[in-house]
Amino acid sequence: LVWLLVLALAWLGPALGAEEEDGEVVAEEEDEDVLSDELEEEDGVLVLHEHNFARALSEHELLLVEFYAPWCGHCQRLAPAFAEAATTLRNESSPAWLGKVDATAQVALANEFGITSYPTLKLFRGGNRTHPLAYTGRMDAKGIVHWMQRRVGPSATLLEDATTATTFISSRDLVVIGFFKDLESEAAQVFHEVASEMVDMPFGVAEAAELFEAYGLSADTICLFKKFDEGRADFPVDPVQGLDAAELTRLLRIHSLELVMEYTPEVWAGHCPVPIPARAMAPSPHPSPAPQTSDQIFGAKIPHHMLLFLNKSAPAQLELRDEFQKVAGAFRGEVRRYHGGDAAGGRGAPWHLCCVSPTQVLFVVVDVAGYGAEVLPFFGLTPAEAPTLRLVKMENNRKYQMDQDTFSDTAIRDFIRAVLDGKRKPHLLSAEPPEDWDTRPVKVLVGKTFEQVAFDETKNVFVKFYAPWCSHCQAMAAAWEELGERYKDHEDIIIAEMDSTANELENITIAGFPTMHYFPAGPGRKMVEYKSARDVETFSKFLENGGTLPEEPPAVSETPENSTGSEEPSPLGVAETREEL
Repeated sequence: LVWLLVLALAWLGPALGAEEEDGEVVAEEEDEDVLSDELEEEDGVLVLHEHNFARALSEHELLLVEFYAPWCGHCQRLAPAFAEAATTLRNESSPAWLGKVDATAQVALANEFGITSYPTLKLFRGGNRTHPLAYTGRMDAKGIVHWMQRRVGPSATLLEDATTATTFISSRDLVVIGFFKDLESEAAQVFHEVASEMVDMPFGVAEAAELFEAYGLSADTICLFKKFDEGRADFPVDPVQGLDAAELTRLLRIHSLELVMEYTPEVWAGHCPVPIPARAMAPSPHPSPAPQTSDQIFGAKIPHHMLLFLNKSAPAQLELRDEFQKVAGAFRGEVRRYHGGDAAGGRGAPWHLCCVSPTQVLFVVVDVAGYGAEVLPFFGLTPAEAPTLRLVKMENNRKYQMDQDTFSDTAIRDFIRAVLDGKRKPHLLSAEPPEDWDTRPVKVLVGKTFEQVAFDETKNVFVKFYAPWCSHCQAMAAAWEELGERYKDHEDIIIAEMDSTANELENITIAGFPTMHYFPAGPGRKMVEYKSARDVETFSKFLENGGTLPEEPPAVSETPENSTGSEEPSPLGVAETREEL
């Protein structure tokens, strides 16, 4: 027994020792897994987490931080541009740095800074952790670099004499100069704020009396100098109300555009500014040397767009642009314009207030043989239908079609006035209904059949409005089909869907995809928007409960469920859940 005990101890001893050593190793490994405050980089971008975030703020005067999710498509597309911008700033020895935070892993940081969508970019200045500045620039390398550069140095160049002013004006096609009697005034400070945000054009500032005289000014004024159209537009500072940053930004955006713009698309800007998303467009075979204009067109927030669709390769159609141009100035909005002499100056130059219009209309030419082919489906057009005109109300995407009898400037002006005065009805798209549209478990609605089905007083109708290219719609397609199968034999319940890219409704605006609306039986044309989880069981509860969801106690869970039906699960529940128009 003694020998057995000795042998057992001899056999177990190394194992016990090894266990202790393994325990030490595990402890060491666990210690190594604890993140330190060291600042590491990936492709020139600081990798930040809760342990090194404070250090990064203390060591970098300007730090632009991207809060991202690894599964987010927009974040993935932004990543190379963000890294390129970081490299460019580093090569310029700029004090501005870029960092990134995986918001799905660093939940405490995401909550601290109120992250509700991906990617979200915030600028931290001077170590201030409590008031970061939201990023407002373009989501590409050049835009990020310009936006950061504006925050490194002065936002506006000081122009001290006529020579420097003339050189500054001649340096670019578009420049802005703020003339202020006192550069420390409140209006001047607002001007600098606007200059910090509008990084796509250079800003200058002047207070010298000789410059006021040289440019025919007697009071504080912001002047927009451009090498096209009228050459110069002035925006006097109201002596009582002062200068409003949002209004000045709006005016500069509007009047920095040419009277007639030609549509060319953006490659990618972090979101889609055009009516149909970029991913729905086929790659264009037409490389364009012209600057991309869609960001300018949609960024100006002009409420109405008047579009001339033409084939630029047809000389007869190209001539129509002249009549189009004649009308554009009358709908530009209020502006004080320079007349006479050189746009860059001229002592005692005459001025007058003209083109007073409370409603702005932007005039755009769309080449159906070029990039314009990409947007034709949004209007239900084909290249063969050019030339043709459409007016779009941007708030609801309502489109108005002009009669094709004449394209004279008078006819165009009268058409626009009629639309703005509410005297014309919108032109609504509608596909033809499939032959078996009402025999399927999920009924297929089109513009022509929607009214008779959705507002049938004997039926409860649940409609999904979708876009064929929408990934969120594709993700829930199977669930919607299963729902249709479940209720196909119910006499008073209809499950339906409508392709909203090919069909439009006069009184219902679809702002994003997918959108679900419930139309209960009975009089009154009622409509209820469904905003809950996109699964069959929740859909069924909604239907069985008459268009509402029953109250249920909240489930206790360490990780909140992503109940909004996004493409990928998100621990924070902040994933984008609909594709916007």
